[in-house]
Amino acid sequence: MKIVVLDGYTLNPGDLSWDGFKEIGDLTVYERTPDNKIIERVKDAEIVITNKTLLGENIFSRLPKLKYVGILATGYNTVDIEAARKREIVVTNIPAYSTNSVAQMTFALLLELCLHVQRHSDSVKAGKWADSVDFCYWDYPLIELAGKTFGIIGFGNIGQKVADIATVLGMKILGADNFHSDQSHRNNFKWADIPEILSDSDVISIHAPLTSETKGLINMGNLKQMKKSSFLINTSRGPLVVEEDLAAALNQGIIAGAGLDVLAVEPPTHDNPLFKAKNCIITPHISWATKESRSRCMAIAVSNLKSFLAGKNVNVVNSL
Repeated sequence: MKIVVLDGYTLNPGDLSWDGFKEIGDLTVYERTPDNKIIERVKDAEIVITNKTLLGENIFSRLPKLKYVGILATGYNTVDIEAARKREIVVTNIPAYSTNSVAQMTFALLLELCLHVQRHSDSVKAGKWADSVDFCYWDYPLIELAGKTFGIIGFGNIGQKVADIATVLGMKILGADNFHSDQSHRNNFKWADIPEILSDSDVISIHAPLTSETKGLINMGNLKQMKKSSFLINTSRGPLVVEEDLAAALNQGIIAGAGLDVLAVEPPTHDNPLFKAKNCIITPHISWATKESRSRCMAIAVSNLKSFLAGKNVNVVNSL
């Protein structure tokens, strides 16, 4: 059985092992695959493993041997699910592997906005503390989170883990989701609609999937409903935010700051308006990428394939 990994570098830049797949079949791993090389590399493969390489009808129609596509991520918008279903190609994803890591990054971004740790450290190393006439100083407002309201848009696994951490910090929680799971164990929680979250939250964190309904959710109209002192955190999907609107809102003081781990186009163009926006922290989509998280992703990907070969499909996103 021939297995081809099209873009393995992001998941495994060298600190993990592909041995789980090697035990299953004849494995070939490519670090990256340009569009014009996809067919050449997978023409004889029954199994394709991919992360962000685009696979659509134009690819599937030329791969009669292909039986299975394993996506090394939770999101599966890079694969034409309907086209795969029509050709009876099973597609699986990796749910919930990065919950802890994404929740951790959410607060890394938020705490940097609240305390400006890196900027203060840089100023100390530049000599400002050594030259200070006082025993301490701060160059930016320092914000305590206890007692403030944390609005979470998308209250699935990650949203709930974020709520757990916010609770420990003494925050009140507002949650918005199409499905209202049982949150009766939370004394500081209330279900809310989007308008209430926008108007009442001191921090808004997005953990919703990208759909036709959520695309562009954070636009100028909604940003104007937020408190001027509020922060926006996005570790989900970039297109949920209209970037030009967010940049304008930051520059005009409509909201106080933003922490983003995702952008609408990745990698971004050099002229992205958020690069010059005030009080905007941007990281390169790394909230999922701790070694622990990537190790779980690899293990689940191998397990998904073994289950498929045993006739017991799991984590299938296109039920045939």
